[in-house]
Amino acid sequence: MTIQTVSLNRSHGGVQGVYKHASRETKTDMTFSVYVPAHKDGTKLPVVWYLSGLTCTHANVTEKGEYRAACAELGLIFVAPDTSPRGENVPGDPANAYDFGIGAGFYVDATQEPFAHNYRMWSYVTEELPKLVTGHFPVDAARQSILGHSMGGHGALTAALRLPDRFRAASAFAPIVAPSHVPWGIKALGGYLGDNKRTWCRHDAVALIECGARYSGFLVDYGDADSFLTEQLRPELLKNACEQANIPLTLRRQGGYDHSYYFISTFMGDHLRWHAARLKA
Repeated sequence: MTIQTVSLNRSHGGVQGVYKHASRETKTDMTFSVYVPAHKDGTKLPVVWYLSGLTCTHANVTEKGEYRAACAELGLIFVAPDTSPRGENVPGDPANAYDFGIGAGFYVDATQEPFAHNYRMWSYVTEELPKLVTGHFPVDAARQSILGHSMGGHGALTAALRLPDRFRAASAFAPIVAPSHVPWGIKALGGYLGDNKRTWCRHDAVALIECGARYSGFLVDYGDADSFLTEQLRPELLKNACEQANIPLTLRRQGGYDHSYYFISTFMGDHLRWHAARLKA
């Protein structure tokens, strides 16, 4: 598998790159970013995967996430994929809404037409892209972790619960924890997977926990000034599910913070240090 280099920039002693490749899963070109800190030749480094939220591309966290200083200090590779396939022939929301279709792939493999051909974001972020990145960058595949924001927080939590042996740490900023029960998730899961809600459970963190999935523990931050908190995010549902399942959860309410990258960038260093402690244990 080959990749095309879009840009390279020096940052905090390491290299921030943006790359493009032809994806077999999405049948489109996909763009992603990778930050590699300074390291000795031949050294393999732990990798943190970051899944972005609605309307985002790889660029949002790359330009506004403020993760590079911490990654350089901690010796972490940071990978940020796109949120959906893109291109002239990729179907989007029929009403051009922001919460479905292009920029809103929800990290699932769609089974419903016309989305099934391109929207295979689960397989892309958990299978195809990891193989590509491991083949081209100094990644220690035995030391991986995952985090995300909003829709990407949903993706990160479900990936950790479904692949607990792969990810040593998982955290989220303002995640959609129970998409089966909130408007964003109901629209997306119904549109991509159909009306049989039993098929939604594999992409719902709370439902996975209730059905027996387990994980070593989560770190979740949300802002109490987040306008999506009560209708779309519902962190209390994750709290209740983790308590019932005895899954350690550090759930932090951050006073005055909203849903934006001002919030994410403020606490990004905390999350990366939390990840590093588990990746290097």
